[in-house]
Amino acid sequence: MAAALSQQSAWLADLLAAGEVYEVGGSVRDRLLAGSESSPAAHKDRDYLVRRIPIDRMQQILRRHGAVNLVGRSFGVVKFTPDDEAGVTHDIALPRAERSTGVGHTDFAVDFDPELPVETDLRRRDFTINALAANCATGEVVDPLNGRDDLQRRILRMAFPDAFREDALRILRGAQFAARFSLTVEPQTHAAMCEAAPLVESLSMERVAEELTKLLTLAPKPSVGFKILQEVGVLRHLLPELEATVGVDQPGGYHAHNVFEHSLYTVDAAAPRLNLRWACLLHDVNKPQCKEVTEDKATFYGHDKMGSRTARRILQRLRYPNELCDQVELLVDKHMFTTGVTDKGVRRLIRRLGTDLVFDLLDLRRADVVAQGMGGHTDDVDLLQRRIEEEINRKSPFGIKDLAINGRDLQTELGMSPGPAIGRVLSALLEAVLDDPSSNTRDALLGIARKLLMDSA
Repeated sequence: MAAALSQQSAWLADLLAAGEVYEVGGSVRDRLLAGSESSPAAHKDRDYLVRRIPIDRMQQILRRHGAVNLVGRSFGVVKFTPDDEAGVTHDIALPRAERSTGVGHTDFAVDFDPELPVETDLRRRDFTINALAANCATGEVVDPLNGRDDLQRRILRMAFPDAFREDALRILRGAQFAARFSLTVEPQTHAAMCEAAPLVESLSMERVAEELTKLLTLAPKPSVGFKILQEVGVLRHLLPELEATVGVDQPGGYHAHNVFEHSLYTVDAAAPRLNLRWACLLHDVNKPQCKEVTEDKATFYGHDKMGSRTARRILQRLRYPNELCDQVELLVDKHMFTTGVTDKGVRRLIRRLGTDLVFDLLDLRRADVVAQGMGGHTDDVDLLQRRIEEEINRKSPFGIKDLAINGRDLQTELGMSPGPAIGRVLSALLEAVLDDPSSNTRDALLGIARKLLMDSA
């Protein structure tokens, strides 16, 4: 890997002049996995391990080249933002030996020492494929746990027997690594995951959400990771609503898979956008509660409305931002939309979802059809998309801000007083122009508003 490290920054050269520096973490793993010495762009923020330089001296050297933030002296880690690398922050640490003394990754006994061998630090990591380091001076790879062999054989193996008991988040990390890199979990690691699964309830929801986000957005087939989480018993603790869909069949000839499998395959069929993939995962989450069997088929009336509320609760529990909660709730709520709508219906659909989210809804339907496993087509969705694009390009009015008049006009022209009544009139005017976009002129809207006021007098 020497070629990948041949171009050194000034700060790295200064550290190398004073001691030993190793690149560690995902960037080393991914270069080996790709069989390339060029570092992936995804790892512009790299992690480094520094030996034979005391932490105070390390900070002194780094401050000559950028901003240094001491994460915690007890952990021997600094965050370094070089002056010549805009927007890039590296974690730079001393070798550590640590052990968990509490539950949920909250209490650790940490010993860091610049003289500790790099192998000691690597052996405390989560998986053998991450227990790798590249010497920044020579390019030599340090591999105390045969991680390169596991990478070649596509095997996920824990770095040490207590890895998951010390931090149960590693189970989720293992699932997303398996999905991202097409890895098979080796039997002892799988058994250890099962044993430690109940411990995930002690994790902070923010940490859980971070791993689920990586699984949903970085894995080509997130279904691989979610199946592992279900097999080892983690899903029932973190996403019991999704666990409830396991094995729920869908008779009637429209689906080749049960609800859980269909949901996972819908995610696989969608583009890796977080809001879209969460909506795909949860779009049928309440089918078990809405299932009614009639002769040789089943109906699931109302699962979209109920599921939208459940989806919001799940994402709020995981501490996702309100914007994402709003988007996923709306996508799940509307995923049973009808494609054969009038032009007025098209405009109302755009109005309800917005000019961006409406295309996510169409992609959700496409993924839903693919995941049914029945060879269905989405020509109707493609046609609807063209109609939506035409309406947007025509600059049809979709919101109150698109109206040819505003609240001030209602006050000056019709003598209305400021207050909620103005909002009600503007909403009624929007409904009118959604029905007939040609009515979106100043004179026409003032005429409609006068009639509304007269009728309500």
